[in-house]
Amino acid sequence: MTVSELAGQIRIELTPLRSVFVKGEVSGVRASARGHVNFTIKDAGATLGAILFQDTLRRIGIPPEDGHEYLIRGRVDFWAQTGQLRLVVDQMQFDDLGRMRAELEELKRRLTAEGAFDPQRKRPIPFLPRCVALVTSPTGAVIHDLQETILDRFENMAIRVYPALVQGAGSPASVAAALRRCNLESVADVVVVARGGGSFEELYGFNSEVVVRAILGSAIPVVTALGHTSDRTLADLAADAECRTPTEAGARVVPRKADLWRALEERRRRLEREASGRLGRAASALEDRQRRLEVALPGLLRARQARLTAIAQELLRLSPGRQLERRAQGIEERRARLQATAQRMLRARSAEVSARAAGARLQSSLQGRLQQAQAALEQRRARLGGVSPERVLGRGYSISLDEAGRVLKSASQTSAGQRVHVLLAQGRLATRVEEVSDVR
Repeated sequence: MTVSELAGQIRIELTPLRSVFVKGEVSGVRASARGHVNFTIKDAGATLGAILFQDTLRRIGIPPEDGHEYLIRGRVDFWAQTGQLRLVVDQMQFDDLGRMRAELEELKRRLTAEGAFDPQRKRPIPFLPRCVALVTSPTGAVIHDLQETILDRFENMAIRVYPALVQGAGSPASVAAALRRCNLESVADVVVVARGGGSFEELYGFNSEVVVRAILGSAIPVVTALGHTSDRTLADLAADAECRTPTEAGARVVPRKADLWRALEERRRRLEREASGRLGRAASALEDRQRRLEVALPGLLRARQARLTAIAQELLRLSPGRQLERRAQGIEERRARLQATAQRMLRARSAEVSARAAGARLQSSLQGRLQQAQAALEQRRARLGGVSPERVLGRGYSISLDEAGRVLKSASQTSAGQRVHVLLAQGRLATRVEEVSDVR
């Protein structure tokens, strides 16, 4: 045989191994330039090379990782060019779920101790966002369901899609990068992280610390919708709200516009009824006050007029001009009495004294005294006129009276809100005190 013939015969002999299940630990994982993954399957007694083609990897979504045990289905093939025997992988799944769950519980305990899942740190979901961000696979039913639910409830809601891998070894870094990009652009008010459910292994990327940290570090509230599963992922625990399906998430983040219109219309009707009732009550109260004012106003005006008349009479009685007139009258009366007395004295002296010279001197003396009294009277009259209230008012001063007509000499004699009457050189004012400042 030639080498090629022998290689062909070997491939024929391998025909019974076209579909086998192999259980083993994966090691030496490396990716080729074409996107294929080469690795080794081993147990305690043997080692076998294996290859996972790019199309198969995209279909199963679980790239192999060093140190994990897998249950692998595939076919044994012989590479004649290199003389290698390999297992071509068709399907694979984790076989060490116990260890994975133990690692998950350890991570959960550590994050819980940090307060990552504390309900108090969760942010409220906005009632009506301006824009909704979607972090999910750009293809498939999930993004279709989300967009359809959101636009059905609010047809002009803005939606921004941030594509991410939601399965496989690259999904944690991809989801975290999409969340960071969403926060960096800061366009959306809420972000939904979604996928269409799956097994524990398929959802394992959402149990990674990098995804949890990205959710905790998001300034935008995060809602998860990772599908029906009995296991809540760490991403669900860290999120601000958790939904089971994309449809539920769409309804959670966006209210129904028709419901909002109905609520607004009902509130408008209630406001109109309330405003109408308040206006009616206010108009009725205003009319009642107007009637009471019309009844009370004439009596109030009469009382005020009587008080003003009394004040005017009192001011007239206390007027400095009147006081000067009374004093001048008293002086005139005294002068008349003095002249009469002088006349009597002159006549008496004339009778007693015959000498004309003596009478003349007496007359001269009396006349001098009268002139002195007259001069003193005129001087007092001038001083009284200089300090009379009319003269003071004429220079721009005023006299303030309280409601009882008493002259106010100090700000402490009145208080804010009290009415005060002000006398001017010409006319008078009725005022109300706004502020009292007693300057010492």
